[in-house]
Amino acid sequence: MNCNDVDRALREQSRLPLQAQDHVRNCDRCKELVSALNRSVPGDPPSTATLRQIAEGIATNLCPVRPVVPARYFFGAFAGIFVSIVALGVYRMGAFAIAVMTSLQTIAILSALAVSTGLLAYSLVHQMVPGSRHRIPPRLLPVGITISLTIAIAVLFQFQHERNFWGNAWACIRAGTPIGVLAAVPVWLMLRRGAILSPTISGAATGLFAGLVGTSVLEIHCPNLDAWHILVSHLGVAMLCAVAGFVLGLAAEAKGYAANSPIKLESQGDIK
Repeated sequence: MNCNDVDRALREQSRLPLQAQDHVRNCDRCKELVSALNRSVPGDPPSTATLRQIAEGIATNLCPVRPVVPARYFFGAFAGIFVSIVALGVYRMGAFAIAVMTSLQTIAILSALAVSTGLLAYSLVHQMVPGSRHRIPPRLLPVGITISLTIAIAVLFQFQHERNFWGNAWACIRAGTPIGVLAAVPVWLMLRRGAILSPTISGAATGLFAGLVGTSVLEIHCPNLDAWHILVSHLGVAMLCAVAGFVLGLAAEAKGYAANSPIKLESQGDIK
């Protein structure tokens, strides 16, 4: 074992082998090298002005926040919004579809809508609390729910030919969309009590949740059991609201990026 072997061992291994350690004990050159590598160089402590500048930078955007209530209360609030607005819509419009659907169709489609809104409410509750674990990725959940409901409608109902298809579809869209907008208002007020980190994803989920309120009312009210009609006008209300929520969330996210962009902050600093 010579000095070159010790140099190689220092480069390749975190700990010197026993033979290299014996060589270091007897070699002044290697002993000085190992001592220099193991010596800790004390750094200069930051100045008081630097520490004060760091503290001021951290405290610039700090403000008191309200503690977030437990998730079960938010979930209960979302469930209450869904049930109350659906009940109000059915009370005003009537439940004519129940009389023409079979028991299987009624139970299956209403259960599918209830499960879908429950999953969206569960996801929104966790999106309100940063760092929460999501069993289903929020980015994929609206797409998965839309596909699942499309398959359920295609299986439960028959595709038929309808003379005044677009007229009937527009009538249901016009009746269901305001209900979705109405449901979106209290949901948005609930979301404001949390900390949403991705307005785009949360906006799409919120729009779909509110739209499914309108879809549920139409499923109970509209006696038209044509699968095309249900897909285009009933489920279409939910999809329109989801797209609207996505666009609004995207605009809010872009506005937030513009407000916090380094170029804008630097220009403001120059003005000051």
